[in-house]
Amino acid sequence: MIKNVIFDWSGVINDDLLTVYKTIMEIFKKFGGKEISLEEFKEEWEQPYMRFYNKYGIFTKLPREEEKVIYGVTYNSMVSKYPPKSYPYIKDTLQKFKKAGVNMIVISSNLRETLLSDIEKFDLQEIFNEVNGDVHDKAEDIQETIQRNNFNPEETIFIGDTTHEVGAGKSAGTKTAAVTWGYNNEDKLRAANPDYIIHNLEELESIILK
Repeated sequence: MIKNVIFDWSGVINDDLLTVYKTIMEIFKKFGGKEISLEEFKEEWEQPYMRFYNKYGIFTKLPREEEKVIYGVTYNSMVSKYPPKSYPYIKDTLQKFKKAGVNMIVISSNLRETLLSDIEKFDLQEIFNEVNGDVHDKAEDIQETIQRNNFNPEETIFIGDTTHEVGAGKSAGTKTAAVTWGYNNEDKLRAANPDYIIHNLEELESIILK
């Protein structure tokens, strides 16, 4: 039985792929990188995210604290042009989980202020027990989150949209699920061998509420 759900944010609840892609391409332009297509971005995106930058020769000698500032400023400049939005009907699904007594937590690499702004915008303020932002390596944070909340890993599932989240969940002993509507394509997700591949909200609800 699943009692606890840990969500990634971007690509799972928040549809911000275009916002993030445009942000990173603007950073590439400023720091001498070559622009890549959205398709290549989805294929090559990896976390912890500094690995992705370094693969393209960006931020190889820049401390992560400086990257955060640059990313935050650039992201905010893109929001009005490419506004993120919640995935259709995700709020209804989250409310069903809440009504069923499921504990829900967010672990995201997004800046915390961005997360809180999105949560308010999407009217999800009463949904989550805990919201953790600015997480670089989710494999480290998920274990701390489980311990802090006294979760049984066998009753916990980590739901993400990338191979990194699948690996992070496995490292913490949780069940793992990968949604196909996010950043990584299904073939790449399957290669990471999650417990579940989720194509739509009906499948997600059947896993959590069964």
